Amino acid sequence: MTIEERNLLKKRIIEKITETKRKIVLLEEASKPISPENSIGRVSRMDAINNKGVSDAALRNAKRQLNSLELAATKVDSPDFGNCANCKRTIQAARLMFMPQSALCVRCAR
Repeated sequence: MTIEERNLLKKRIIEKITETKRKIVLLEEASKPISPENSIGRVSRMDAINNKGVSDAALRNAKRQLNSLELAATKVDSPDFGNCANCKRTIQAARLMFMPQSALCVRCAR
């Protein structure tokens, strides 16, 4: 990986971290408990509870992604960053730009 590619990847990781943090804030708002005092009707309450469950799952995934991105940010300067953790081959640059937290190449990720 060239220095230019590594710098571009660092920038992409920072962008993804910022984007994920914004997403987490929105999901935390959507994941707040549904107050039983609200008179929203039985069907609407069930729908709100279902939406909260979906938001909770999305929040967990976003937090997991943020942890992976922050870990990638600490390792991006490592000489072996960008190599598959399984087969040790170089991970394609396009994959790293799309998913900078990837530790596996496409073949090993399958």
